[in-house]
Amino acid sequence: MDQRKRAKIQWIQDPSQSNVDNLNKVRREDSRHFKNKKKEYLKAKIEELETNNKIQNIRDLYRGISDYKKGYQPRCNIVKDEKGDLVADSHGIVARWRNYFSQLFNVHGVKDVGHAEIHTAEPLVPEPSASEIELAIDKLKSHKSPGIDQIPAELIKAEGRTFYLEIHKLIISIWKKEKLPEEWKESIIVPIHKKGDKTDCNNHRGISICHPLTKFYPTSCSQV
Repeated sequence: MDQRKRAKIQWIQDPSQSNVDNLNKVRREDSRHFKNKKKEYLKAKIEELETNNKIQNIRDLYRGISDYKKGYQPRCNIVKDEKGDLVADSHGIVARWRNYFSQLFNVHGVKDVGHAEIHTAEPLVPEPSASEIELAIDKLKSHKSPGIDQIPAELIKAEGRTFYLEIHKLIISIWKKEKLPEEWKESIIVPIHKKGDKTDCNNHRGISICHPLTKFYPTSCSQV
């Protein structure tokens, strides 16, 4: 790609026949290179599908078939700022997404919002037992993205009863203090494209990837 850029710059600065021929030559070489890369990619995907089929890895098999049918999907590594100008550097892209989701999730200047105090009698709910915590952990879904600490649900489920008892102590502590750990309040927001221009932040929705324990905590509470 750098060679192609240099050849194009030379052609712009001096549109002589030799520079035109050199630019066309570089373009043909790049075209052959990318065709070969595409063939290698497709060959590797087919071999991966065959391997997953042999070992009966159904989940990855169907996912691979779906990706293969879609074909090559180029990634969009640029976004537009508020003025519609393209942002290409990584720091600028992160800042743009941070600003977009900050404005989306935090509503400022809202007026005429009524507030009424509602007094209700809280029912006496017993603390969740160790067996209920163990059941909630077993119900955690596998093959999901981990949160900020990069601890997947599969690792939590594989730790065994000793670990479950420690989690139970943690849940009881939270239950009594009525306060979540600060780490559980943090999440990773991932933009998912809906439709339209991929460089426009407004054409994306955000999903929050949280710590796995934050997912089963409400479940364990609902069991009691």
